[in-house]
Amino acid sequence: MTKQTTALLEGLTFPEGPRWHDGRLWFSDFYAHEVVAVDLDGRRETMAEVPGQPSGLGWTPDGRLLVVSMTDRRLLRQDPDGLVEVADLSGLAGYHCNDMVVDGDGGAYVGNFGYNSHDGDDFKLADLIRVEPDGTASVAAAGLAFPNGSVITPDGGTLIVGETRGHILSAWDRAADGGLSNRRVWADLDGGYPDGICLDAEGAVWVSDPRNKETIRVLEGGEVTERISTGDYGSFACMLGGGDRRTLFICTCLQSGPGTAELRSGRIETVQVEVPGAGWP
Repeated sequence: MTKQTTALLEGLTFPEGPRWHDGRLWFSDFYAHEVVAVDLDGRRETMAEVPGQPSGLGWTPDGRLLVVSMTDRRLLRQDPDGLVEVADLSGLAGYHCNDMVVDGDGGAYVGNFGYNSHDGDDFKLADLIRVEPDGTASVAAAGLAFPNGSVITPDGGTLIVGETRGHILSAWDRAADGGLSNRRVWADLDGGYPDGICLDAEGAVWVSDPRNKETIRVLEGGEVTERISTGDYGSFACMLGGGDRRTLFICTCLQSGPGTAELRSGRIETVQVEVPGAGWP
């Protein structure tokens, strides 16, 4: 039986970076420059305003929000007096920064486009950036094809990253200090375009694919066990949440790039799944 999604929230400019936190789904609404939290009844609250366009989200161990500021390529933290800079990533990121995953110690892995894909620039590989809890930034892994959604396994030992332009999920062994080694293809998506991803308790990865307008559940090695269509809408990111972490939240939109904001076609859609979420985020 094909699962049908239900719209929880509509009228967004472009939702991305969904995270389940403190009983609500938090996400970035790109072109509204807002970080938003919404509960399961659809009540929304603006949690932060990010002039440089918010994307990836996470939290420090003491509960402060971390947010990627895309266009000025910075990692910000929400302190009691407002947003402060944790790290300037402009010297390491080839173009706009995007999604990230934050580990249990407050260290972050931040992706970036690598090149201006919207203006037709020549494709360039990008580096995955590691930001330590103290704000020190360095290249964690080089030469990725548009590093996008990322997850860390519950034991902290594996990082998985969607390479949107590479059509693969890549994995690394992850050391206690956040260092990465043993890069490998975790799953070949056979021409798919992985955007946001999340992990479940059986070790499968849910993958949002905006080009194919679906969200798929993938096992290591590439077997697809479920496909959830988002109809005419691109699926740009996903997150498992809810009280039992069996609600799959999907960020959808009719398009991305120039002209998207005016359409206000962004949605948060939900569907129930069997296996709960696990790991980070």
